[in-house]
Amino acid sequence: MRRMLVSIALILVSLAHAQIKLPRLISDGMILQRETNVKLWGWAAPGEIITVGFNKKTFTTTADANGKWMVLFPPQKAGGPYEITFAASNRIVVKDILFGDVWICGGQSNMELMMERVKDKYDGVIAKASNPRIRQFLVPDKYDFTRPHEDMESGEWVAADAQSILDFTAVGYFFAADIFAKYNVPIGLINAALGGSPAEAWISEEALRKFPSYYNEAQMFKDNDLITTIESSDRKRNGAWYGMLNKSDGGLNRRWSDPATNVSDWPEMQIPGYWADGVIGRVNGSVWFRKEIDLPAHMVGKAARLHLGRIVDADSAYVNGKFVGTTSYQYPPRRYEIPPNTLRGGKNTIVVRVINSSGRGGFVPDKPYELTCGSDTIDLKGTWKHKLAATMEPLGPQTFIRWKPIGLFNAMIAPVLNYAIKGVIWYQGESNTKKPSEYADLMRTLIEDWRTRWQQGDFPFLFVQLANFMEARQEPTESSWAELRQAQLSTLTVPNTGMAVAIDVGEWNDIHPENKAEVGKRLALLARRIAYGDKAIVASGPLYRDVKREGNKLIISFADMGSGLATSDGRPPKHFAIAGGDSKFVWANAEIRGNTVIVWNDAIANPVAVRYAWGDNPAGANLCNKEGLPASPFEAKIK
Repeated sequence: MRRMLVSIALILVSLAHAQIKLPRLISDGMILQRETNVKLWGWAAPGEIITVGFNKKTFTTTADANGKWMVLFPPQKAGGPYEITFAASNRIVVKDILFGDVWICGGQSNMELMMERVKDKYDGVIAKASNPRIRQFLVPDKYDFTRPHEDMESGEWVAADAQSILDFTAVGYFFAADIFAKYNVPIGLINAALGGSPAEAWISEEALRKFPSYYNEAQMFKDNDLITTIESSDRKRNGAWYGMLNKSDGGLNRRWSDPATNVSDWPEMQIPGYWADGVIGRVNGSVWFRKEIDLPAHMVGKAARLHLGRIVDADSAYVNGKFVGTTSYQYPPRRYEIPPNTLRGGKNTIVVRVINSSGRGGFVPDKPYELTCGSDTIDLKGTWKHKLAATMEPLGPQTFIRWKPIGLFNAMIAPVLNYAIKGVIWYQGESNTKKPSEYADLMRTLIEDWRTRWQQGDFPFLFVQLANFMEARQEPTESSWAELRQAQLSTLTVPNTGMAVAIDVGEWNDIHPENKAEVGKRLALLARRIAYGDKAIVASGPLYRDVKREGNKLIISFADMGSGLATSDGRPPKHFAIAGGDSKFVWANAEIRGNTVIVWNDAIANPVAVRYAWGDNPAGANLCNKEGLPASPFEAKIK
């Protein structure tokens, strides 16, 4: 009897191991790439025979010694929905499958940024979003330095509707919507982006060998004990800092969130602004802010929303003593819902506790600070009371292990490599601005690495040039952001690439500008030309091609001029600078002459270099083509 039970157990174990297992990507609702060979793969018991049924056809394969198997579908036209049946000792039916175009959405936060983040700007778009033929697969945020992953621990295909769209990449969705509107084919987005990630995190270990410092860093982080030690140290340091802050914060101890708090001796400050510029000075810690407003009777008892722009770094907000929301870091917009019956007639009190761990704390200018209730808006900018509650030493930076080299490639790209794609859209670079000189080589390596591993030839790789950001400068200046844009421009020498210029759609005070629709549209223009073969379309603004000197003037020629050169405001071109042999750049006059731009400064008799839109935020740069697409920033020297 015992032997029989053992035998039965062994048979059950064997059958359990023989069960077909599919990768997360091959699941209900998936979009498969049309008009190319498509791989379908998975795992089973070694030697197990797997049959795959599709559209009245059957494909058969056998799992290898490691239990891996794969079948190859011949090219299919766009359409669906279909079902695919996988059968061995078990049977799996994958439903609601479409054939269309699959795009990888890669990069950092400006690609990752979801529609939810920009819902106020695009509320109409979101409300009308109902397209079951635009779908997203969100790759979970993971890293691994030890090995490439074969699958993901979670993830599913989701069709766009008014609710699900909030989790879609905003750039990716607008890109997909434009492509779908033009070609009417299903669009699948594989969202594999992670905020703050540098390019080297997305390159395979083998390809990264050409960058010894990054390669060696990756080897260090194969030590899990090192990761545990760093994470433990960071948690301990952060916990101690915030513990001390909260313990010494007089506002918490005395409940300054209470409207009854006596603030007669609190100094005043203009909001928005930074307390480093006022009586408190440049300190870190926590500061409490308070403002009283009068509300009309018709707003009483209704739900409302508190808009507090952007705050550096963290905040907690209270209305009439009731907690309404908190944000733990500086980048997200503060939009806090005020429940009904919180607001009352006459005087209402708004209190905000702000924590700043380094740099300048306060309220970022040129953002909305207001209370809204239906069609009523109360402006909150102006005079606020404030008081320093606790002073702290700056908190050292966290070690973001997830951004270290090769980690994101292994966990977020490697599991996707078998999945046939149309191409890649990429928005990244902000995290590489500290070392812009190496970025061009990193990106060439990344593109070549991905193309090699996908084994689909030179698929289109379309990327976004860094948008304008930070304060504009009155005089020509050096800029690591401009250097990185130049590196992005030079990446166009890689075949089958395209660059969407975004120098006019950024925000000086936000590294995450909201205008994702225009970015998606410009990527879609590039895709229509490069991926879909519409060679007649104007897909880019003017791109620097050549410069020559005639006397004291430089004559600049461009590619991708469309119908011709123009300026966005109808005025002469701005933001050109030239330099002589001393390499000191000064502003230059500029005029469009036919298909060229002529630049000069009467004080420079022998100019040798020219720059256009060279700066973190080159406000006023206005060169474009007659189709309205902006010219790329550039630097060039006389050869």
